[in-house]
Amino acid sequence: MKAVTRIFAAIAAASALQAFAQGYPNKPVHVIISFTPGSSTDIVGRIVSQKLSEIWGQPVLAENRAGAGGSIGSNVVAKAAPDGYTLLINSNAHSVNPAIYAKLPYETTKDFIDVVPLSVQPNVLIVNAGSPYKSVMDLVKAAKAKPGSINWGHAGIGSGTHLNTEKFVDAAKINVTQVPFKGTPEVIQAMLSGSVDCYWAPISAAIPHIKGGRVRPLAVSTARRNSQLPEVPTTGEAGVAGADAPLWFGVWAPAGTPVNIVAKISADTRKALADPGVRERLGNLGNDTMDMSPEEFARFVRSEIDVYARVIKAAGIKPQ
Repeated sequence: MKAVTRIFAAIAAASALQAFAQGYPNKPVHVIISFTPGSSTDIVGRIVSQKLSEIWGQPVLAENRAGAGGSIGSNVVAKAAPDGYTLLINSNAHSVNPAIYAKLPYETTKDFIDVVPLSVQPNVLIVNAGSPYKSVMDLVKAAKAKPGSINWGHAGIGSGTHLNTEKFVDAAKINVTQVPFKGTPEVIQAMLSGSVDCYWAPISAAIPHIKGGRVRPLAVSTARRNSQLPEVPTTGEAGVAGADAPLWFGVWAPAGTPVNIVAKISADTRKALADPGVRERLGNLGNDTMDMSPEEFARFVRSEIDVYARVIKAAGIKPQ
């Protein structure tokens, strides 16, 4: 009788979980975006969140919780109720941070469920439109002539823009002064005011400033040119090999979120990414959408954690 009771209890629990998933969401969903307003993570996250709100018929409320390479926002979600109503949108900083920070307030592989990737894009090496640096090699030559003289901004320790800077500096064999900021808008503003010389800006954040004539693009961080900036060379074409560092974004939920809820969020997000309007908006900002199941995304995230650990160790970056 006890065995039968356990079976019926399991069936009842599974039925309740299924009903819960079918009714999800029946109230607003909160999305924590781990970087500042106007950052590439924010831009991509809000485009997708807006479409999810339409699909779900519920508000998807985006909140920026920036700082510490995205780990502040991540910690908010790690500590949230695992019910699908608090989600994280982060960049590949999520996979970088375990190697950057000696002690995070959460465990990356245990406190989250990898739900779905969103898109991938290059960073663009930009300088002020009035800068004397007209090419990548102009910048490299100046840095070699006077080590430490170039002030190189990035969006915080552990951010994708920081890692891109480290890879480029190592590949070009130069010594620069790195200047961390809270996020991309702050770095670009500092560049416009002359406080920093250059920045590996996410393309979605850089394009408006490039088209507005405020900054000059020197190279993209991918192995091939981007369709939105076809005239801008890759770093390899510009004279520095081995500095490729694409930026990607994804969605995570707190560990313990019911599997059916995770499956629904993943399926509906993939539906949003397949929407022609969403694809066009992301594409116009230099993004290529990604498509993986939660299981595929989990394997991808863990492989990226391993890759970044090797890169950061090779660069001699000491965990903070």
